[in-house]
Amino acid sequence: MSGLRKTVIRAGLEALFFSGAHLMMQPFVGGVGVILTLHHVRPPRRDGFQPNRLLEVSPTFFADVVGKLRRSRIDLVSLDEMHRRLTEGDFRRRFVCLTFDDGYRDVLQWAYPILRKHEVPFALYIATSFPDHIGELWWLGLEAVIARNERIGLIIDGRERRFDCGTVAEKRELFEQLYWWLRSRETEDELRVIVRDLCARYGFDLGALCGELCMGWGEITELARDPLVTIGAHTVNHFILKKAPERVVRGEMEMGRAVLEAAVGFKPQHLSYPLGDPNSAGPREFAIAAELGFKTAVTTRPGMLFAAHGKHLTALPRISLNGEFQQRRYVNVLMSGAASAIWNGFRRIKAA
Repeated sequence: MSGLRKTVIRAGLEALFFSGAHLMMQPFVGGVGVILTLHHVRPPRRDGFQPNRLLEVSPTFFADVVGKLRRSRIDLVSLDEMHRRLTEGDFRRRFVCLTFDDGYRDVLQWAYPILRKHEVPFALYIATSFPDHIGELWWLGLEAVIARNERIGLIIDGRERRFDCGTVAEKRELFEQLYWWLRSRETEDELRVIVRDLCARYGFDLGALCGELCMGWGEITELARDPLVTIGAHTVNHFILKKAPERVVRGEMEMGRAVLEAAVGFKPQHLSYPLGDPNSAGPREFAIAAELGFKTAVTTRPGMLFAAHGKHLTALPRISLNGEFQQRRYVNVLMSGAASAIWNGFRRIKAA
């Protein structure tokens, strides 16, 4: 996330909170509930260059949020209960679902004890290549190469380009530039080949990241025995589905669910689209998930849940607990629905 964008978002959150506008808006934009999305929960790192910091929150912040939610007049529910309420129109009380994408080991180490203490149900969406330790956390590989070098070379549009990245500012700028350039590649294969080659050129073991950071099957199956835990599908290879042919999209969803079923002993009923923004999942993916019988599927499009989402169960929005904005007042604003309402132009449903 660029520095300018962070500054603008922070200013907006501050303005909504200190003006009290979020409290005035909540009755109109707060919806019937919200799905919160997280990735990592772990102690903060001191590195000046952390372009993926938005994906991680500290255990202290997470414990504060969970404790506050448990003390509030809001129900903390599982995905199955959320589905029931949306399909049956049971909106007597607002609700929150907590979800974690990818299946990182720090969730087991740091988040799980907090959730157990407060008896909070939560969901883990697992991309099955990660516990198999053959997946590619390419965004982290890109970060590592830039972090470890003062100058890197890359072939872009058939031409060798050299980039200085000796300072933290240069590293941040280069990551932002290359990340979005990679995301713009026409195919997933092209993106992956570029990152593999970059890591190989600079001696970084991309394949080792899953073993280091992601839970193995033993840890996942142990968690799956806890009634508080819902295991959801997240495809096999964590592809940007919108770039893939329909047969690949369907195969990623079906095979990811089948592998999870074989591992944990039951068929996952809920899905999270990898990355999940409008450039990664859209109406085609929503329709395929519905055809395959998933009860719900979640995006990372920001938004609250409204009664009308009962007709769009495979295109559900979520609110990110973003590591760049770890302040209780920001959570208050986000939970009010005010920030996402403004972001969405006050449209309640965005499933196109």
